[in-house]
Amino acid sequence: MMGFLTEMLSGGGNNALIAPEKALPGRQQKMANIEGSNHLVLGTKLTRIPEGHKVAVFANGCFWGSEKGIWRLPKGIYSTTVGYCGGFTPNPTYEEACSGLTGHTEGVRVVYDPGQVSFVDILRWFWEAHDPCAGMGQGNDRGTQYRSGFYYFDDDQKALIEASKDVYEKQIGRPITTEIASASDYEKYGGLWYYAEKYHQQYLASPGARPYCSAQPQGISLASMDTWDISDDLKKKYAPTLPESFWSKHAPKKGCSVVNSPNELIAEGSY
Repeated sequence: MMGFLTEMLSGGGNNALIAPEKALPGRQQKMANIEGSNHLVLGTKLTRIPEGHKVAVFANGCFWGSEKGIWRLPKGIYSTTVGYCGGFTPNPTYEEACSGLTGHTEGVRVVYDPGQVSFVDILRWFWEAHDPCAGMGQGNDRGTQYRSGFYYFDDDQKALIEASKDVYEKQIGRPITTEIASASDYEKYGGLWYYAEKYHQQYLASPGARPYCSAQPQGISLASMDTWDISDDLKKKYAPTLPESFWSKHAPKKGCSVVNSPNELIAEGSY
């Protein structure tokens, strides 16, 4: 995760995304000790997707803090995991991803109940929890493995991601560099998502964890969904479930404050 480690592993500081044909070959073997494991905080199965639940995959810098911010949402999050997404090498290791030779970025996979938490709430946390204008990196962590990205699984997700990006870009006043792509684009490389090593899962809730986070929230609240250029049907279907009182108290603060927050979920009565 740390920038100095990235540089030691060589290649990770490169700002050019590797071409697919030059990426490392990878392997067929899946990451060990993930299947059957439970979330350290939520107690749920890491790989399970219960009936009626949805998946969101995004990347916004060091995945330790990115994951923690999402698992703390007060309701609707079944599980979170960290891994490598948007690349070309099947089943990469951490060292390989950090080398910049797999094309992956450090990401978070969220399994959520859309009846309890809207995709728009997850999307809003994503935008506000980092600097989406930072190109290939966040803070001191530089390289393609730290680039911002959001990967959609259906047309609704695509429309919401793109509409919110357009609005937030105007609010920030700088070009947003977030990679927006379909999960299906990566099927020819083995898939969008590969789980990271077990020791990275819920790292910030692990005993002795180093409180590190490279993300750079800008302290700018995403404008109301009413201002987005989307259909009324989408606005109704994906209306936020978290009230503004939640965001007023618990939104990501400028800098990176999530590492010092409690591991437990944000209590619904706290806002």
